[in-house]
Amino acid sequence: MLFSILAGHAWGIDESASPDTPIWRKVRADLFGERPIADDAQGARIRLEVPGRAADAAVVPLSVRVRRLPGDAPPRKLYVVIDRNPSPIAAVFEFGEGSVEVETRVRIEEYSWVRVIAEGADGSLRATQRYVKAAGGCSAPAGKSLAERQAGMGQMKWRIDAPAADGSIPVQLMIRHPNDSGLAMDQLTRLYDPPHYVRSVLVSQGGKPIFAADVDFSISANPAFRFNLPPGQTGELQAEVIDSTDKRFESSTPLR
Repeated sequence: MLFSILAGHAWGIDESASPDTPIWRKVRADLFGERPIADDAQGARIRLEVPGRAADAAVVPLSVRVRRLPGDAPPRKLYVVIDRNPSPIAAVFEFGEGSVEVETRVRIEEYSWVRVIAEGADGSLRATQRYVKAAGGCSAPAGKSLAERQAGMGQMKWRIDAPAADGSIPVQLMIRHPNDSGLAMDQLTRLYDPPHYVRSVLVSQGGKPIFAADVDFSISANPAFRFNLPPGQTGELQAEVIDSTDKRFESSTPLR
């Protein structure tokens, strides 16, 4: 599903005046055809938190929380689109029965609109967006050699916090992986390392999907994802991660 629109734009172009950009029109048509998308520009239903000006374009914090009203179809999928990244569709998240929220870190290559589109189980669509001033996140030098970046690749750490006020259980999954974009020059060899990034993440419990992510190199190095489980969960969580070279990594952790 993820695809690339290679750069051919002026660096740092300012499109902040209107979110209706040519790239978004193309991505929207490719993803959703002519399906209507309700605008949630004020964030009443979709709360998107991302800095307006990023301190580090290679590690931009992004969090999304969907607020449901009585009668709403529960969202089951979130699309994250970063218009001016080489691959604008940064992530597609899917959820089980838990609350629909996710936190991660992204790369941003040029000044860009960052969008989240929530898709309900009934096919309804709702979107919000923020304009972010950041540049060079996808092509920023890694600062370490390839061997150093790949050390421990595939190792995972879990963090399970105390239940939130609504009883849901916050979970964070951290994955050691260079997530190389293929656009960054190695400062030692002066060559470009090939792209090598996490492609999919699936967290399940007893064979039942809880959280899934279809992602690419727009996610920062050493990807981390924070999401919520439904209240009262016990047993064990399992994670399966597949990268762009089809390497497969697995991890599990008991719930408290």
